[in-house]
Amino acid sequence: MMQITSDPCNKHSLLNVMNRFMAAANNMDETIMVPSLLRDVPLEEQEGQGEMVNHNNNIEPLPSKQRDMYEHYLLLKSIRNDMEWGLLKRELNSGASFLEMAVKQEGQQQHQHHEKNGVADDDGADLEGQFHYHLRGLFGVLAKLTVQADHLTNRYKREIGGGNFMR
Repeated sequence: MMQITSDPCNKHSLLNVMNRFMAAANNMDETIMVPSLLRDVPLEEQEGQGEMVNHNNNIEPLPSKQRDMYEHYLLLKSIRNDMEWGLLKRELNSGASFLEMAVKQEGQQQHQHHEKNGVADDDGADLEGQFHYHLRGLFGVLAKLTVQADHLTNRYKREIGGGNFMR
């Protein structure tokens, strides 16, 4: 049986990017003891975000649709849970996650694009290209989510007066 391990020498592997996000999300969840304190606290521009973003493959930040830090916290937890437990658990509970809605929306957009351009939707067409496209997207999204989880954790520490414990 082949065992997959995350090689510390290859910091750009998908497993390492996923592990960094999971660690940041777990740290956020362990640090934020009273999530309700995040209600009505507006999201602010991340200080020093340019440095953090440039370190993560020059990824540009996207504006957030969450209105406050509490909604952002719930989004990050939901994504972490979907990664940890998969989408099947969510389907069994008949609830749609943010991740599922985004995947369905992307699928609909691609189908509409193929119909508009007269391209036959062949299941085996350019699987390698599709894989690399989605892999790049996954790397970008996970890097952004990791930065956001770290920022939310540090902001929570500042809000409750725990600034001395920041990493």
